[in-house]
Amino acid sequence: MSDLIAKTPIDRRLAEIVTPTIEGLGFELVRIRLMGGNTKTLQIMADRPEGGIDVEDCGRISVAVSAVLDVEDPIEESYTLEVSSPGIDRPLTRLKDFEMWTGFEARLETAELIDGRKRFKGRLAGVEGDEVLIEIDEGTIGLKFDWLADAKLVLNDELIAEMLRQKKATESVDESAFDHIEEDDSSEEE
Repeated sequence: MSDLIAKTPIDRRLAEIVTPTIEGLGFELVRIRLMGGNTKTLQIMADRPEGGIDVEDCGRISVAVSAVLDVEDPIEESYTLEVSSPGIDRPLTRLKDFEMWTGFEARLETAELIDGRKRFKGRLAGVEGDEVLIEIDEGTIGLKFDWLADAKLVLNDELIAEMLRQKKATESVDESAFDHIEEDDSSEEE
């Protein structure tokens, strides 16, 4: 399990518990975080392997995951469960995410200094072995996936246009749900 999906030991334990349920429903775990505060929040981001998740899907995941967490009871105090899609400016948590979003702008952060810096912003250039390639001002560099502490797409017009294109491509119209329109061949002129 990547630290980008589950950073802390409790996150990794929770991921072990909920991943089989999420995958059994046909989804993938993108990220899981147990966040503190007066009431803890367990945030789960999930997506379909090919992308695209809606509110009803999140509801199905929430119900199924709640049942598993009630049985396993890994969190001692009360918490709020929050299931969501990764969103447009999604976190990049799996090596395949960097391949899938090649050509799009991203912000990457490493756990340690690499050539005097931890933050890299540029255009994703794919994956080579266990390295994420990113085009920055100095040229294309490779960062080992294990070095990454955080990574996400940058919200810009290009990304919004792609998300709209994907949404349009996945939506299909059931023409049988509409009434048949009869053409009137008569002329409007009188």
